[in-house]
Amino acid sequence: MAVDNWVSGHLDQLVAFRRDLHSNPELLYDLPRTAAEVAKALRAAGCDEVVEGIGKTGVVAVINGKSNTSGRVIGLRSDMDALPILEATGKPWASKTPGKMHACGHDGHTAMLLGAAIGLAQSRAFDGKVVLIFQPAEEGGAGARAMIEDGLFKRWPVHEVYGMHNRPNLPVGEFIIAPGPIMGSVDMIDIEIEGVGGHAASPHQTIDPVPVAAALIQAIQTITARTIDPMDSAVISITTIHGGDAFNVIPQSLRLTGTVRTLRDSVRDHVEARLQQAVAGIAAAFGAKGKLDYSRHYPVTVNHGQETEFAAVAAEAVAGVGRVGRDMPPTLGGEDFAFMLNEVPGAMINIGNGESANLHHPAYDFNDEAIAWGCSYWCELVRQRLPL
Repeated sequence: MAVDNWVSGHLDQLVAFRRDLHSNPELLYDLPRTAAEVAKALRAAGCDEVVEGIGKTGVVAVINGKSNTSGRVIGLRSDMDALPILEATGKPWASKTPGKMHACGHDGHTAMLLGAAIGLAQSRAFDGKVVLIFQPAEEGGAGARAMIEDGLFKRWPVHEVYGMHNRPNLPVGEFIIAPGPIMGSVDMIDIEIEGVGGHAASPHQTIDPVPVAAALIQAIQTITARTIDPMDSAVISITTIHGGDAFNVIPQSLRLTGTVRTLRDSVRDHVEARLQQAVAGIAAAFGAKGKLDYSRHYPVTVNHGQETEFAAVAAEAVAGVGRVGRDMPPTLGGEDFAFMLNEVPGAMINIGNGESANLHHPAYDFNDEAIAWGCSYWCELVRQRLPL
């Protein structure tokens, strides 16, 4: 089937829209320009309802089909926020704001879902309703949860919900997906080690938190290496160490922060419990005090089995058999679409971005050639899930 014919007539418009978003990136919930431009474009597309300010700066649009005998409603979700990264693409449409850039392709995701809005509003060749969800703050702000807590699925109940993310170095025009856990939980750890500071020449009169931290960092790695089934997945990364101000002073305290990623809730529980034991026990062994603040941020992203197959079949109708993989390996990167999948059955699919820098890299850019494929996938998924 390849891409829908209608897309060619709007592709220049969608590319221009995507590049405009790329040039004007905004972070987390602070999306006044982005959200306004999305809402304006959705109204121009002919959506039946456009509501702003859901989950602070999220936008929701509704498109009614030619009929609604089934009463079925499906949700399609995109993310809109950028990242705090200094861009290094050198493209004419590069970020105009130093230190902010669309390094994960949310500009492209938004353009593809906007394209689907145009196509669906023009044809209305489906029975039921489509709810288009443009969310803020995917990059660490839990925007999906904010929209849900603000009544997203109470005001617009859906029977299924779908997401799509670009995948660098997967050829354009190809898709990949898998059922079950596909992305990891995202937890944050904050460790305080309290010792007794003093002169570096008299360590016996202190309780030095530095060797406590060294022992703790080493011990933490054995949690994954020696207490978790090797067939399970878990990563504990200590990413910052803060403490001390002078070369000749043993600090009073140290602070360590980091992240934990898992693919199963039981493993997540185990890691948290063992971290609590390690922090308290190792600090005590040195005569110090240890405190762990463990914050659960994003849950595991779990694709529902039936909806995964629905998504794969729709992608095959667009890309062709053999160009849709059903064996996508899981990653321990996080995705807050997980919050929506915990509320409603659904699935997230990956779309090829062609040869490109990796996500969250200063040289990354969304591939505009993927837009037509993404728009066509969304429309085909609606036609299949809400047939006339």
